[in-house]
Amino acid sequence: MPGDAEATKLRLLDAARDEFAAYGIAGGRVDRIAEAAQANKAQIYHYFGSKDGLFNAVFDRMVQRTLSEVPIDTADLGEYAGKLFDGYEADPTVQRLATWHRLERGTESAPIPLVTKSFQDKVDAIAKAQRAGALPKTFAATDLLAIVLQLSGMWSGLTPEFEPAVVKHSRAHRRRVVVAAVRAVLAA
Repeated sequence: MPGDAEATKLRLLDAARDEFAAYGIAGGRVDRIAEAAQANKAQIYHYFGSKDGLFNAVFDRMVQRTLSEVPIDTADLGEYAGKLFDGYEADPTVQRLATWHRLERGTESAPIPLVTKSFQDKVDAIAKAQRAGALPKTFAATDLLAIVLQLSGMWSGLTPEFEPAVVKHSRAHRRRVVVAAVRAVLAA
């Protein structure tokens, strides 16, 4: 039944997201993924080709969800950063998967086309807003996007040693800081 195959693929993707978020690409184990998904390892290779293919599918799915839930808003990059922050708070696996991707894939593997396109689309949107005078030209569009993305995820990227210093900061406070920091960069 086609519904069963699709349900199995979704269970594999969910289990793989959790496994890769916890252990990374190299440390993730297909036997644990299959067990958590109530599937077998052969189905992973059938649907995704390899463990790397499965990670790519998980990563693509995460990017697609983020793009649909949080489209770039060049009219208010501060709020855009705030919405990205909200997404990281709602699903901590997003930042963990992105970190594992950076650590284990680096520049040695082929870029994921969807990710590359999404970044280029954002850079193009910022550049267009800068040409129209809606955003300052203090920073090149690529640089400005990098700043916004880093500020949106700054709280989820803290070292454990820094956590005690900010443990009393509420989620609302952390979000206000992200939004205000991006707006301050734009006002500089």
